[in-house]
Amino acid sequence: MLMDTHVPWVITGHSERRSLCGESNKFVGEKTGHALDVGLKVIACVGETLDQRNSGSLWYTLDSQMQALFPNVRDWSRVVIAYEPVWAIGTGQVATPEQAQEVHAYLRTVLANKLGPSAAENVRIIYGGSVNDGNCNELATQPDIDGFLVGGASLKAPSFLNICNSVSSRRAMASW
Repeated sequence: MLMDTHVPWVITGHSERRSLCGESNKFVGEKTGHALDVGLKVIACVGETLDQRNSGSLWYTLDSQMQALFPNVRDWSRVVIAYEPVWAIGTGQVATPEQAQEVHAYLRTVLANKLGPSAAENVRIIYGGSVNDGNCNELATQPDIDGFLVGGASLKAPSFLNICNSVSSRRAMASW
């Protein structure tokens, strides 16, 4: 249906689908592979709950989610990884830039260990936890944050424009 309406992207593994629909890591991995097989590009979401972060299972949680993707993805140029700390979605809380960078760097390392450093550098890793026009500039300065998956802030045009510009100005500076 998405292909019929020329929608090129789909989101898999969003925290609400994982929690409300019981989608397991294995199911998300298979769903991601299927979407790629039918010609879609995928934003694959990974992230932890506050309990997982506080209990020390942050890295295990992220690793388990990423490992489920590897057997199902053959072309990583058509995949974007979105880190969405579940505890920050829709709560107004946001990971500090340092927390977000730490996780993004970890995800890039996981990719590098499996795919090689060059391939890992080419996979976009975006942040998706309550991004708004008040925190986007600082988040955008982090070296492993390649953009944003924007929720509620996308409904406010001036705010959304500021978020878009925070990433575009970084990209323009990086290409000089």
